[in-house]
Amino acid sequence: MDKQKVTNVLIVGVGGQGTLLTSRILADVAVQMGFDVKVSEIHGMAQRGGSVVSEVRYGDKVYSPIIKKGDADILLAFEKIEAARWLDYLKPGGRVIINNEQIDPLPVMSGKVKYPDDIVERIQALVPDTLVVDATSTALACGNVKAANVVLLGVLTAAVHLPINELEKAIRHIVPAKALEVNLQAFKAGLELYSA
Repeated sequence: MDKQKVTNVLIVGVGGQGTLLTSRILADVAVQMGFDVKVSEIHGMAQRGGSVVSEVRYGDKVYSPIIKKGDADILLAFEKIEAARWLDYLKPGGRVIINNEQIDPLPVMSGKVKYPDDIVERIQALVPDTLVVDATSTALACGNVKAANVVLLGVLTAAVHLPINELEKAIRHIVPAKALEVNLQAFKAGLELYSA
């Protein structure tokens, strides 16, 4: 991995999906690898299902935690609409990883608008390097639907060739003991999901 280059990972989802835990694990790994790391988190209306955004930047020297529009190398989206909402932050040639999950925002729940059926296809038309995975079902098969974030972390790890051992160490360090085994299993399932 090139230390001179700053890598920008934008992690987006809604409240309760584990975006903040995911950014903590990723930042921990980057620190262990000797990178300078900056993290920014925007919670919004997280408790009410609103957007939650984490920005993780790592490299030889990182001066700001904020990812500007058009600068994200990777957009890791825990939900389809959130992927579309933050797509303009992706740089040309960037990569999108999307959990194929639909969580209706308030305007959809109130009946004011319809959730777009073709949202993934529209994203794929704009970003050729788009990977859509079913992290939610994979996490459920591992024993806990809440581990979908760690499934996505496994997919990200395989996609950008992060050191698997360092990720596992960070998961052991950060995830509470009662949820550790499920999360380790979810991480391995995410690695396999990418190569499937």
